[in-house]
Amino acid sequence: MKVLMVSEDLPGTQVGGLGKHVVTLSNALLELGHEVDIMGRSDRFHGGSAAEIGFKGRVLPGFDFSRPGWKESQLGFFNPVKRPWFARSIARALLREAGKYDVVHYHGHLPMAGRYVPRSVNFVQTRHDQGSECVIHLRFRQEHVCTTLDARDCAACIHPAPNAVRREMSGLAVRRYRSETAEAFSRHKTIFVSDFLRQAFLRAVPDADLSRARVIHNFIRYPYLRERAARPDEVRAGEVLLVGRIDAGKGFGEFLAQVQGWLPKHARVTIIGDGPLRNPLERRHANGQVRFLGWLPYDEVIRMSARSHVLVIPSVWEEPCGTTVLEALALGKQCLALARGGTPELAAYQYYDGQLQLAETMPRLVERLAHTLGRAPATVPLPDAFPMDVFHAVPQILDFYRE
Repeated sequence: MKVLMVSEDLPGTQVGGLGKHVVTLSNALLELGHEVDIMGRSDRFHGGSAAEIGFKGRVLPGFDFSRPGWKESQLGFFNPVKRPWFARSIARALLREAGKYDVVHYHGHLPMAGRYVPRSVNFVQTRHDQGSECVIHLRFRQEHVCTTLDARDCAACIHPAPNAVRREMSGLAVRRYRSETAEAFSRHKTIFVSDFLRQAFLRAVPDADLSRARVIHNFIRYPYLRERAARPDEVRAGEVLLVGRIDAGKGFGEFLAQVQGWLPKHARVTIIGDGPLRNPLERRHANGQVRFLGWLPYDEVIRMSARSHVLVIPSVWEEPCGTTVLEALALGKQCLALARGGTPELAAYQYYDGQLQLAETMPRLVERLAHTLGRAPATVPLPDAFPMDVFHAVPQILDFYRE
């Protein structure tokens, strides 16, 4: 098949989870003999874009997102026109090329883009986050999971004390956003990376038609991980590893505050990643047992993951389908996380009971961590195959393309 992947997260110098998902899937399809191009942002495009993101095919410049602000923060409300305007920009760009491909597969943050794509185009989109119903994509506000369904309440995410006018304007923007997204889902095929995401959208838009939607969990490159698995003598007892963007939703601050006094003397917490909270957290918590390494190349992250005692994913927001969890499970590592979002669904991929330990609260998670660190690191022989390897997911995705 000829496939055009589309994402505003690509290209770039540092690729996040969504971008890695696109590149992993695209390279797997290429390896199986399909033709794949990736269309992304023209304002980031250069001659070495494909090599920069690790893609073995061709990257096409598509749309310019260099000035996306529209002064919403100054106005203090979400603009009802902004996101549909950018969605149309993406649709126009992909439609210029769509006739050359059997399928166009969009991975991005503007789910209503499908509304502007004719039904005659074989268009599929994958939903990676709660951006189907939430304009900031997170469903996380003031350090807590957001459960409100009233679109006017979303004004609090753009202004600290919205007045009645700002509430109405933001409500109008969010209602239009959700309505156009529902129309896109009814018009074209949609993949949700967890059933949690599908259910979350239905809570916000109960009458949405999701008959053309399917749940296909995230995936990883298992052979790559298996080759980098550590021998038992290479695993460092007491090494606790956290990986991710250091921001409010990821829970690093809550974890570090809670873990004080719980770490045994032989333990060390290593945090890989960067973000707006790195500097204040490093100033507050870095010591002989807690270190911050900043952003590291993926190969180095996996090498350190394989040699750790346990991986902790302390996200306090609702992770849709954490790739870090899947990588830990595939490497045979014990993994601790909060029982939120799509994470509980991933327990189905454990090698052994207790490999993925879920806690309802941060104090309980830290108690389980202390218990885990009191025992020798778990070591298991890795099987030849892992059910969430990308090459197991590809047949499901190809079948969906052909529907």
